[in-house]
Amino acid sequence: MKKELDYFYIDGKYGWNQEDFKNLWMNKGGCACVTACDSFVYMRKYLGKDKLYPYDVENVNSLDYVDFSNDVKPYLRPRWTGIDRLEIYVDGISDFLEDIDEQSISLSEFLGDNSIEDAIKVVKDQIDKKMPIPMLVLMHKNPKFKSFVWHWFLLTGYEEDGEKFMVKVVSYGSYRWFDFKELWNTGYKRKGGLILFNENN
Repeated sequence: MKKELDYFYIDGKYGWNQEDFKNLWMNKGGCACVTACDSFVYMRKYLGKDKLYPYDVENVNSLDYVDFSNDVKPYLRPRWTGIDRLEIYVDGISDFLEDIDEQSISLSEFLGDNSIEDAIKVVKDQIDKKMPIPMLVLMHKNPKFKSFVWHWFLLTGYEEDGEKFMVKVVSYGSYRWFDFKELWNTGYKRKGGLILFNENN
C-alpha cells in the first residue's frame, strides 16, 4: 500500500529549499521553520485552514514565502544548538497558532525513543489523516543520512510492502524515499522524533 500527500511547488521546487534563504541564519539553521511554513501552506491549500498562510496559495512564490517565514521565524528562531528538542517546536508553533487565533490545529510530541512499531503506526495514522509530519534527526550512524543529521524535514507519504516500510522525505526543495526503520534507528542514545499535527474537533 502506498499513500502520498498532495504538495506544492515554489518556483519549480518541491516545497521550499532552505538554501535559497538569503539570511545566513535561516540558510544554515532554518530547517525547523521551513517544515512549519511548508506544513501551513499545505494545510491552507488542501485542508482549508485559511488563517495559516495569508498569501496566494494557488501561486506560492519565493517572495511571499520569505515574507511568511519572517512571520514564523520568531517562534522557531535559529539558535546555536538548533531546534534540538521537540518541546521547543511544539511550544513555539503553539504560540504562533494562538497569536493568529487558529484554534483548529494543535501539536504534540512523539519521541524518538519510542519503538519502530509504534512509530510506523503513528506515521500511517498521520498520513491517513492527510497531515504532514515534521521529523527531527539529531545524530545518525548510517552515512546514508549525513545530509539529514541535526536536521528537520517532513514526512509526506509512506509505502508498505511486506516487512518494508518506506517514507517520503521532503527537504531542500525535493523529496526522496527512505527505509523508515533505518531512518528511525539512529544508533545514538539521544533521539529526535516526530511532531504530530492534530485537528481539534
